[in-house]
Amino acid sequence: MKQRIITAAIALAFFVPVIIIGGLPFTIAIYLIATIGLFEILRMKNLKLFSFPGLITWVILAVLLLPVTWNNWIFNELGYTKIELAFAGVLLLLIYTVVVKNEFTFDHVAFSILGALYVGIGFYYLIETRMFGIHYVVYAFIVIWMTDTGAYVTGRKLGKRKLWPEISPNKTVEGFVGGIIWAITFACIFQYFVPVASSYPILIVVTIIASIVGQLGDLVESAIKRHYDVKDSGNLLPGHGGILDRFDSLLFVLPLLHLLHFIG
Repeated sequence: MKQRIITAAIALAFFVPVIIIGGLPFTIAIYLIATIGLFEILRMKNLKLFSFPGLITWVILAVLLLPVTWNNWIFNELGYTKIELAFAGVLLLLIYTVVVKNEFTFDHVAFSILGALYVGIGFYYLIETRMFGIHYVVYAFIVIWMTDTGAYVTGRKLGKRKLWPEISPNKTVEGFVGGIIWAITFACIFQYFVPVASSYPILIVVTIIASIVGQLGDLVESAIKRHYDVKDSGNLLPGHGGILDRFDSLLFVLPLLHLLHFIG
């Protein structure tokens, strides 16, 4: 626990100022974090980031992460859309399978592309959310962190029924519900001081959905790790695991908030 607290304090000391500053420094930081996330997920299938297919996959990730404000400038000059450039990367990966005579296979291509999408879409929406306002970023993190904390505390105190033992044996139904209640409580407190929704009913409904989806995002990453027999996605954050272990819920929550038009 002590190690977890120390790691969290150091991470926050780096991340909070970058969030406050926003702009280019924040975008660069997210590119760096997303790159580490891509490295972690590729490693689960014994794929190397620092290889030809790994670098092409990173280019696809980099394209996916491009903020809208950059899109208009870059793609108007090039005459291509983000999807077209990403698809060009997919074609290169497929051609590479022929060049290396299936040492890098179609399955590897599929895994690489899905890995880039899994990491890229969530972090893209983190960049976009910061551009809409720091208060939305803070709200999203409050929902995610309070869901996580509430689920842990409630599960430890009251947990009896396993939520999904085949995927994550420590999670309970009681913890799942407790996480939602904690998220609603702290979201309402935040709304009182920094309004992010037009009304409390809308805030509560969105928070419930975001909390549920965030916990499902956590379970998705647990399922991936269990399938590839990996305990943690990485060891960058002692006591916490890797980047994907810390941002798994965020990768689902931020796209959801935009899809619900809560942000944007």
